[in-house]
Amino acid sequence: MLEVINLEVYYGGIAAVKGISFAVEKGEMVALIGANGAGKTSTLKALARMLPSAGSIRFCGEEIAAVPSHRLIGQGLGMVPEGRGVFARLSVAENLAMGAYSRRGDAQIDGDLARVYEMLPRLKERNKQLAGTLSGGEQQMLALGRALLGRPSFLLLDEPSMGLAPLMVQKVFETIQAVAASGVTILLVEQNAKLALETASRGYVMEGGRITLADSAANLLADPRVRQAYLGE
Repeated sequence: MLEVINLEVYYGGIAAVKGISFAVEKGEMVALIGANGAGKTSTLKALARMLPSAGSIRFCGEEIAAVPSHRLIGQGLGMVPEGRGVFARLSVAENLAMGAYSRRGDAQIDGDLARVYEMLPRLKERNKQLAGTLSGGEQQMLALGRALLGRPSFLLLDEPSMGLAPLMVQKVFETIQAVAASGVTILLVEQNAKLALETASRGYVMEGGRITLADSAANLLADPRVRQAYLGE
């Protein structure tokens, strides 16, 4: 579903992503792990066309390296950004409506909204509340719900557990697993390597802008290099 070949991202003259190649098959949840500064977020932003890049990005067989990000939503590529990026002065309901902006006139929006409220009941309870007054975990739920209203077939998730209490992390990841079970393909960037690899089916390890390991999630969890570097063992 996604094929990346020799992806490079630069900030000025500094290379953040150094010619990486990887693929994600339809229906998979794939984790991209690594330390801060490894290039994970830059990779996701390049895939969503939020950063200029070099190399090939093929989504559902089509080259998208020159496609503007707003058009990718209509093609089924959604993103939940690091830091959530909710519209703080809009209500929960208004934030969710923004997620469906590209679908104006679609008769199925109300049904999809009902399903999001069923999956994330906290949002229904707070649908009139300003997004900026929600807790961090609730904002993460809102960012996820907003992305789902775009009807993505492929979802980029950037650090969904960042800054959340352990109980809320558990709820967020239960929701992510439910989204995956519904048929949405997911590429997950997550600082918590253990949690990411326990959730995903496969994984890639990034170090210094390069992919240094690629394997099943179970094998990466058992790899002594991963355990020492990212699991504190």
